Amino acid sequence: MDDLIDGPPANPIKIQDTSFRDGHQSLLATRLRTEDIIPIAERMDEVGFWAMEVWGGATFDAMHRFLGEDPFERLRTLKQYMKKTPFTMLLRGQNLLGYRHYADDVVRLFVDKTCEAGMDIFRVFDALNDFRNIETAAERVKANGKHFEGAVLLTLSGNRFGGEVFTLDYYINKGKELQDMGADTVCFKDMGGIMNPLDVGLLIRTLKEELTVPIHFHAHCTSGMASMGYLEAIRAGVDIVDTCLAPFAFRASQPAVETMVATLSGTNRDPGFDLNLLLEMDEYLEGIAPKYRDYAAKHRMSVVDTEVIVHQVPGGMISNLVNQLKEANALDRLPEVYREVSVTRKDLGMPPLATPTSQIVGVQAVLNVLFGRYKIVTNEVKDLVYGLYGRTPFPVDQEVQKKVLKGYKKGETPITGRPADYLEPELESARKKVGDLAKDDYDFLIYALYPSTGERFLRWKYGLEEKPEEIKPKTLEDIRKEDDAMAAAIEKICATQ
Repeated sequence: MDDLIDGPPANPIKIQDTSFRDGHQSLLATRLRTEDIIPIAERMDEVGFWAMEVWGGATFDAMHRFLGEDPFERLRTLKQYMKKTPFTMLLRGQNLLGYRHYADDVVRLFVDKTCEAGMDIFRVFDALNDFRNIETAAERVKANGKHFEGAVLLTLSGNRFGGEVFTLDYYINKGKELQDMGADTVCFKDMGGIMNPLDVGLLIRTLKEELTVPIHFHAHCTSGMASMGYLEAIRAGVDIVDTCLAPFAFRASQPAVETMVATLSGTNRDPGFDLNLLLEMDEYLEGIAPKYRDYAAKHRMSVVDTEVIVHQVPGGMISNLVNQLKEANALDRLPEVYREVSVTRKDLGMPPLATPTSQIVGVQAVLNVLFGRYKIVTNEVKDLVYGLYGRTPFPVDQEVQKKVLKGYKKGETPITGRPADYLEPELESARKKVGDLAKDDYDFLIYALYPSTGERFLRWKYGLEEKPEEIKPKTLEDIRKEDDAMAAAIEKICATQ
C-alpha cells in the first residue's frame, strides 16, 4: 500500500486530463469546437499530464452532426500542437463510437485508421462488461503497437459493494480478465459518480495486491463523492486518475486538477504541476464559456445530484433525459423517470449505465412513464434482450423478455454467443453505398458509423450542400448582441409597469 504522507514525491500520481473530451461532454453536450481548443493546446502540452483524453465517447458523433467538423481532422490538428503528451480516446469496443455493434471488419479498419491519425492510448470498454465485445478492438490496438487500456464499468445493486452481482470479487475478476487479455493498464470507471469513497479505497487496495499492471481510476462528480473517492484511491496506491480544468470540472464531470494539485502538494504523491499555468488556462476557458452557455444544465439549483446514489443515472444520460422530456413537454416528470430507470434497468438484466446501454435504458424508461410500461418498446431494447449487445450481468426478467420479444423478427429465443459472430461483414456493401462521396478511408468511416448524418456531413465537407445556420459557430460578439437585446427587452417591459 502506498499511503499518502508528507515528504518528497517518491511516487507522483499520474494524471490524465479530460477537458477536451469528457469535461465538455458531461457539461456542455460535447459542443466544444476545435477553434476554442487550439489556443491553449500547446500550454496543456507543457503541464506534464500522463495523457490527454481528446477524442472518443460522443465527440465523433457531435462533431460531424452538430458542429460540422471532421473528427479525424481534429485529431490530426491537435497532434500538431501537442507533441509531447500522449492522446487517449474512449472506445466502446464493438460499438466503436456509434450506438450498435459493428462487424469485425469495420472495427479493424476503424482502429487501424485511428492509430494512423495519431491516437496513442485506447481506453476500451463494453457497456455490459462482456469482454468478448472488446476482443477485436484490443487485438488491433496491440497489433498497431499502441497502448490498450481495458476498462471495467463500476455499478452497484445498492449503495455499497454487494448484492447478487456487483461484489468486490466481481470487479477483481473483471480486472484480472483484462490483464489476461494483454491490457497495458486497467481502468475502473465510475461513470455515475456513485461509488462510496471507502469502497473505492478497498477496491484499489485489493487490486494493487491482485494485479501487476497499473491501475487507473475515473469518476464523475455527479453525487459530490468523486474527489473523496480520488483521495481514498490515491491513499490506496492508485497509479493514474482523471481530472480536468476547473471550468469544465465537478457537477457531472471529473474533479478539478487544480484542487488535486493543491491537495497533494508537499506529499509523496505530488504530481509537481505548475498551479499558475493551470489557472492561466482556467481564465481562458472562462472567457469562451459564454459561447456554450445554452448547453449547460439549468434544470436544478444544486450542483450535485444526490439522487444519483439511488437512481445511478450518469451525467451524460441526465442531459439526454432532460432533453427528451422537454421535447415531450413533460420535464416535470423527471423524478418519475429517475425511479423508472431503476426498475427498467433491473428488468433488463442490470446493465451498467454507460453508452449505449444508458441511452437504451433511459429512452425505454421515458416511454414507460409517458405511455405505460413496455406499451412501446424500442428496437434497441429488443436487441438487448435478444442478446445482440452481449451477456447482461444479471438475467433479464422472464416476463419482460416474453413481452419484448413477442413477434420479434430476429427470434423469440435469445442468442448466447459473441454478438459480433452473428454479424455479416459490412465494409464492401457500405463502400458501394457511399460511392465517390468518400474520398478516403477516413471519410468512409464517418459514413460507415453514421450512414445518414455521415453522408450529410460529407456533403457539407465537399460543398455539395450548404451547412445550416445552426451548425455555424457562435462568436462572443454574437453573445454580446444577444445579451444587449435581452437587456433592452427587459428595460422596455419594466418601463411599462
